[in-house]
Amino acid sequence: MAPTTKECDFLVIGGGSGGLACARRASGMYGAKTIAIESRFLGGTCVNVGCVPKKVTWYAASVAETLHLAKEYGFSIKETAPFDWAAFKHKRDAYVKRLNGIYEKNLENDKVEYLNGRAHFTGPKSVEVKLQDGKTVAVNAKKILIATGGHATLPKDIEGSELGITSDGFFELETRPKKVALVGAGYIAVEMAGMFNMLGSETHLFIRHKTFLRTFDPMIQEKTTEEYERQGVHVHKESAQTKLEKGSDGKLTLHYKDSSNPDGTTLTGLDTVLWGIGRSPEVEDLNLKSVGEIKQTEKGHLEVDEYQNTSVQDIYALGDVCGKVELTPVAIAAGRRLADRLFGGEQFHDSKLDYTNIPSVVFAHPEIGAIGLTEPEARKKFGDDDIKVYNSSFTAMFYSIMDASQKKPTSFKLVVQGKDEKVVGLHIMGEGSAEMLQGFGVAIKMGATKKDFDRCVAIHPTSAEELVTLK
Repeated sequence: MAPTTKECDFLVIGGGSGGLACARRASGMYGAKTIAIESRFLGGTCVNVGCVPKKVTWYAASVAETLHLAKEYGFSIKETAPFDWAAFKHKRDAYVKRLNGIYEKNLENDKVEYLNGRAHFTGPKSVEVKLQDGKTVAVNAKKILIATGGHATLPKDIEGSELGITSDGFFELETRPKKVALVGAGYIAVEMAGMFNMLGSETHLFIRHKTFLRTFDPMIQEKTTEEYERQGVHVHKESAQTKLEKGSDGKLTLHYKDSSNPDGTTLTGLDTVLWGIGRSPEVEDLNLKSVGEIKQTEKGHLEVDEYQNTSVQDIYALGDVCGKVELTPVAIAAGRRLADRLFGGEQFHDSKLDYTNIPSVVFAHPEIGAIGLTEPEARKKFGDDDIKVYNSSFTAMFYSIMDASQKKPTSFKLVVQGKDEKVVGLHIMGEGSAEMLQGFGVAIKMGATKKDFDRCVAIHPTSAEELVTLK
């Protein structure tokens, strides 16, 4: 039977945050006939196996930490049972499922036709979609957006790596592992290591260098690594893994080398090994060769210009599939600006996302926030003589009445440039950093200087006031 054929103005491949934002604006605001395709669950990585369920789990870990510290404030709390991981997981799953439904309803409200299936190109302006029910639909479109995101990567050179899980598998765990190893130094591995540790798992974190979060400022790297070790996370520095195997008892054994064991050793009795070594673009079965010479990077990401144009006319790409700034709000912002440019008329002919000074946070323990250049990046760009750095390290008031062993550090850094001391980088670590950064991000995006910070009256007593009183 020949496939059903559909025609549209705009076809969006990928139902993640960026693709859906673009599709909804194109249809709901500008009236373009739009079709959106998603092969799994609406909302993409962020909603299903990323930011949303991660943050819910981080809240659970934070509650566990608060319960532990409650006695310092005079509360006598006796836990009658351990943390119920399974019950929590099912509530988290139900929340995500509700969000899937909301996303589908929003598409309906904005008159975007939704196809739940897997798409591959059959030409530069046509795709074939194999629907979940087994039927096939052909779609011809005037313009096509690729917003397929990415997927977690398993190491290819480690024997038995398939015995471990990725960040996707983290959200499938029905019970809390008693002993877990995570491999990776990026925000995914660091966040999940912090959550496992706070929720009571014996946690081992394997990193290739002496610190983790190596794209962040050295202050963040060094202090967060130290804090994780203080909290009891076993950080295996300068490590390399060679083999993962499963015993007859179902336990895992990881073979590795690190700075303490240069000749190699094993970590036994593991319930779970999580690979957090990075993500790859979801392009494998798109059949891109059928659209012509579409340019890709060595890692497979789609190359785009500042307007999200690929090298093929009328084919666009945004979000994680491009590998530029892999953050959900970035994809949403880029998607909306693209819809404006394509369908909003002449007034939006130059609409594009400014990728500079994008704030980002890590939901570690403690939280981390950053915007702009790191100190080394600023010195390289402007020169040592044109850069000044303001630092502050202190104990947040919440910990003021606690024993020294309970206190977490808070550290702030402001990197400024030129005689006007324009703020070109802000790096914060401590309680509330994620919420704190949003407002400061607005100021820095507007070009704030150190004097602008100084002129702002402090809110007392807060940690944030330190940023407007730095000396």
